[in-house]
Amino acid sequence: MERCRFAPTTSGPAHPGTLLAGLLAWGDARARGAHFLLRLEDVDPTRCTPESADDMRAALRWLGVDWDAEELQSASRAAHEGALDRLAELGLLYPCTCSRAEIAKGGRRAADGGWRYTERCRANRLPARGWRTAEAALRFRVPQGTVELTDESGLELSQDVRTEMGDPVLRRRDGAIAYHLAAVVDDGRAGMTRIVRGRDLATSTATHVLLQRALGLHTPVYRHHFLLLEESGGKLAKLHGAVGWRALAAAWSGAQARARLTELAGLRERFDWRDVRGDDVAVRWTGAALEERG
Repeated sequence: MERCRFAPTTSGPAHPGTLLAGLLAWGDARARGAHFLLRLEDVDPTRCTPESADDMRAALRWLGVDWDAEELQSASRAAHEGALDRLAELGLLYPCTCSRAEIAKGGRRAADGGWRYTERCRANRLPARGWRTAEAALRFRVPQGTVELTDESGLELSQDVRTEMGDPVLRRRDGAIAYHLAAVVDDGRAGMTRIVRGRDLATSTATHVLLQRALGLHTPVYRHHFLLLEESGGKLAKLHGAVGWRALAAAWSGAQARARLTELAGLRERFDWRDVRGDDVAVRWTGAALEERG
């Protein structure tokens, strides 16, 4: 049986973009008869709360999305640390003391719009007593060369990660496990065969493949879908936080919200990726409707 998941971060209320991502991941899984896991990504102690996790569950239930199993990402700390042990053994982990300001000062943009790491600390070695005693952030020493990759939709994901993104942080200075490592380890541990997620995460895929290869994990099939956008500062950006799901619920039933998101996606009665739009769509919430901007 195929295994799929939806893995939202529990750092705030679900918004239409979150609901769309959950709906598409769920629709894909149910159309295939796959096992569907809800993984609540809560490893960031500065942003994630149990209350937000409860709110995410409530939002998905309101929308009509169900799941076969659930897990909290924070419960997998031992597996995350085991992966760091393995990477340390392979010589692929090193401490980095660079601040975000120092990295930004390097002035080179990464493929995801952030700042590419300058490699100033790349020659550093782990403390003699192991990575657990390092007070600095820990980075993955990625190999040179291009990862050749396309997703299921044909989206080009090939990337020279070292050149285009730089070495990613796997454990933050405060001890929190970073997204790249947690996502890869948890997908591998749960035996995920398919990953459906928003196009904003597409530039992370090659990094994830390199981590999978280093850790001896299977690479699942990836599919990246369109995004809902909003106007922010005169520019279009990913819809995030402009309207929470409870504001939607004050005007709509869950069935009405689901129907509107389905309509925006281009879906028909039966789930089929051939019907799903490929272009991002700008929307705005008027207080009674989620309108597509022309």
